[in-house]
Amino acid sequence: MTIAQIQEETIEDFDLFDDWMQRYEYMIELGKSLPLIDAQYKTEDNIIKGCQSKVWLHARLDGDTIIYTADSDAIITKGIIAILIRVFSNQTPEQILQANTNFIDQIGLKEHLSPTRANGLVSMIKKIKLYAVAFQTQINASL
Repeated sequence: MTIAQIQEETIEDFDLFDDWMQRYEYMIELGKSLPLIDAQYKTEDNIIKGCQSKVWLHARLDGDTIIYTADSDAIITKGIIAILIRVFSNQTPEQILQANTNFIDQIGLKEHLSPTRANGLVSMIKKIKLYAVAFQTQINASL
C-alpha cells in the first residue's frame, strides 16, 4: 500500500471512535502491537530528542525500502510512534520524503496531545524523515 492509502486507512480507523478516550485506548493497543525494537538498538544514539518520554527509533534499508522499529517507555507515546511506523515503514526513502503528514491533523492527534507530546510527535516525524534523507543519499551514492 502507498503512504497515502495507509494514511487514509488510519483516518478511517480513528473515525470509528466517538471520543478521544476510545482513540487513546486504540493508540495504546497499536503501541502494544508494535514490533519490538531489538535491544541492541535501545541506545542513546537512537533516542529521539525533543520527546518528554524516551522513544527509541531504528531504521534499516531492506532492498529499496526502509524498515523502522521503535519503542517507548510511555504507553501513549508508544502508540504515537506505532501510528507513524505503520504509515512510513516499508516505503522507499523518496516516498517518505514526498509524503505529507496532514493525516495527523485529520485524525485530530496534535490538538489532543499535551504541548510536550505534540513537540515529541514533530521530533518523531523529523527523525523518520532524517533517516529517509540518509538512506536516499546512500542509494544515490551507489548509483
